Amino acid sequence: METGSSGGQRLPKTESAEMRWVVPGGAYEEDEIDSSDDGDGGTDTPTAALGSRGGGGGYSDAEEDEEDALLRQRLVRTGPRADSFDVEALDVPGLYRHQEFTMGRSIVLALQTLGVVFGDVGTSPLYTFDIMFNKYPNTSKEDVLGALSLVIYTLILIPLLKYTLIVLWGNDDGEGGIFALYSLICRNAKASLLPNQLPSDTRISSFQLKVPSVELERSLRIKERLETSSMLKKLLLMLVLFGTSMVIADGVITPAMSVMSAVNGLKVGISSVNEGEVVMISVAFLIVLFSLQRFGTSKVGLAVGPALFIWFCCLSGIGIYNIMKYGTEVLRAFNPIYIYYYFERNPTQAWMSLGGCLLCATGSEAMFADLCYFSVRSVQLTFVCLVLPCLLLGYLGQAAFLMENLTENEQVFFLSIPSQVFWPVVFIATLAALIASRTMTTAIFSIIKQATALGCFPRLKIIHTSRKFMGQIYIPVMNWFLLVSCLAFVTTFGSINEIGNAYGIAELGVMMMTTILVTIIMLLIWQVNIIVVLCFLTLFLGLELFFFSSVLGSVADGSWVLLVFAAVLYLVMYIWNYGTKLKYETEVKQKLSMDLMMDLGCNLGTVRAPGIGLLYNELVRGVPAIFGHFLTTMPAIHSMIIFVCIKWVPVPVVPQNERFLFRRVCPKNYHMFRCIARYGYKDVRKENPQTFEQLLIESLEKFIRREAQERSLESDENGNTDSEEEVASSSSRVLVGPNGSIYSLGVPLLAESAGVSNPNFGSSTSFDGSLDGTMDGRRSLDNELSFIHKAKECGVVYLLGHGDIRARKESFFVKKLVINYFYAFLRKNCRRGIATLSIPHTRLMQVAMQYMV
Repeated sequence: METGSSGGQRLPKTESAEMRWVVPGGAYEEDEIDSSDDGDGGTDTPTAALGSRGGGGGYSDAEEDEEDALLRQRLVRTGPRADSFDVEALDVPGLYRHQEFTMGRSIVLALQTLGVVFGDVGTSPLYTFDIMFNKYPNTSKEDVLGALSLVIYTLILIPLLKYTLIVLWGNDDGEGGIFALYSLICRNAKASLLPNQLPSDTRISSFQLKVPSVELERSLRIKERLETSSMLKKLLLMLVLFGTSMVIADGVITPAMSVMSAVNGLKVGISSVNEGEVVMISVAFLIVLFSLQRFGTSKVGLAVGPALFIWFCCLSGIGIYNIMKYGTEVLRAFNPIYIYYYFERNPTQAWMSLGGCLLCATGSEAMFADLCYFSVRSVQLTFVCLVLPCLLLGYLGQAAFLMENLTENEQVFFLSIPSQVFWPVVFIATLAALIASRTMTTAIFSIIKQATALGCFPRLKIIHTSRKFMGQIYIPVMNWFLLVSCLAFVTTFGSINEIGNAYGIAELGVMMMTTILVTIIMLLIWQVNIIVVLCFLTLFLGLELFFFSSVLGSVADGSWVLLVFAAVLYLVMYIWNYGTKLKYETEVKQKLSMDLMMDLGCNLGTVRAPGIGLLYNELVRGVPAIFGHFLTTMPAIHSMIIFVCIKWVPVPVVPQNERFLFRRVCPKNYHMFRCIARYGYKDVRKENPQTFEQLLIESLEKFIRREAQERSLESDENGNTDSEEEVASSSSRVLVGPNGSIYSLGVPLLAESAGVSNPNFGSSTSFDGSLDGTMDGRRSLDNELSFIHKAKECGVVYLLGHGDIRARKESFFVKKLVINYFYAFLRKNCRRGIATLSIPHTRLMQVAMQYMV
């Protein structure tokens, strides 16, 4: 079985075959041009285009919808879809693989994870029992055993079972966090509200789609339902944005809680220290802490990793000391029956203590969100072998102390420290708390970068702090915003008891959203048995809702401030996403028609000056309206125009050899191309302009050579007949093999452009380089490559259009307020595209344009 492309190579049946609903005995392939999400009606003339419907005729949306409805009959296995926009990606040698970590490297990373990932959960013994017995002090040993049993099984169920053993495996090629889960869902189903997805994106080797099997059609039905329901897409986005706002709020509360709880130890050692002095010392520590954030994760992680190791050793050592001193009766708390007895004796007290109990699991989300810095194995190894045993020993020791000192309900940890080592442990605890404060900060940096790449957060300056690991970043604006917010919380609340209530709300908000997203991934991607999925959802979401009911009872105590803070962050992200979506949809509607381009002729109604013009825009198809603005504003336009779209795709990394996709726009003598430069949300755009231009031109030359090769293959195949049954559709050829398997193949390239019969486009400049239609293929190729080289020698100019949007006069008041004021304010104050793209000012031309939405 031979394909019509890729040099006639044999197409093997692979495990990446897709599942499609098709008519029995036939097949159907969506036309990437006519049925695209952005509504492009075939504006481009694709060099990699497949055969058009009905011999090159148009294909209306109504006809397509009617045919789609008739074709959803049964599920069959097909081969990979031929991609009309991606020539290079069909010939990528090998697959991109995430970096593998050896056992030795995992051990080194395990030490680093102590300083980056586990600082938060590691310092939770400083305040957990204090918050639990804040409103209702313990009155009996049985209460202590019940509270301890709650803590033990909370640690086992949430950090260990849920996050370490389940959620960590939901990473997006090594990337963790709320937006990594969202990206994973968007990659397997078109769940993004921004309609710029292309079938060619699935050809990226790091896409790694797991295709539904025939036995598990439930996964495909969920995918189809999610793709066709705009309401479900909006609901999914709202859940993700809510979870992200809670993560940022958590990043504000974590430093305040950790540092103040550690500084409170001074009140035990020095009786004259009061609450106001604790607040001032905490503020000083926080300022120093956030000032050191810019040195990066690797440097700080290596420096503070040993300090956290000493802290965990102290925690376990003090625990063992207290167990031996006060008795081993606390070991009975491993029996969960004491939880039942606790709730039976004091239901109100036990219920109110749940908010404090949850704080023992703080930092669980950081294990997942900070995964981009380390490997799954190093995080699991560190938690199971070191962190969890030390935490359990620490809590057992504190409970043993409480059982003999029932009146002590504040600063339990510091009171349980042996007097001989009190001050060294206070020093280590303070240092550990400062380290823990960085945990959620680093997680927030990672999540903000993911959100920005997926169009859900305004652009900010991102600094990469490591040459070895591209995921280790620092965001200055976010760092100082977190510092100011953290200082405001510390000075406003002034007590860890009040901050602890807000802390629980932020943690639970993130945990619940993670549970819901992982459940979707189980159904859609992992294809887990429905019974297992229901057990996961019922157990963890039910448990988290039970905890949430407890912390909501403390909203009136000041936790409402955190909810307002999270709501503001949510509105910022939602407004940015809403405005970005409206802007993109408006640009799609107002793009220039192909009829207009053909009427203008190859000179585009102006003078074609030597050189290459790179016009940056956001459209993945069509000629943007801003190009017409350039034509009417500038006295001349470049002899070669390349529409460059910087597109962030829902994958962590796009390999360099799969970066660029090309398509020819208009007939050949127009010398116009579209280029999509694809980047994953973990990619680093380090190319300087010269390097980027070189890579782009080299990819364009490769594309043109492939185009010539496909032309030659097409002419060679015209005289041959197929020996296998061929089912032809308007946009693909489907070959049915002897075993009944259906393979979707690309027809020879230039099927559409071949129908253009050398129209007379008028005269052009001497540099136009129009190719004679009678030249043979080789000379035509050489001439076009020579034309590109000459244009490159004359210089490359960047054409940047600033498209702003304004609400129409007849729009609702709320829409006017959101678009004309809030979104406009965010666009004005976010990082400009010129800075993000690193475009040199000496070769930049800008034009502004306003869209009415």
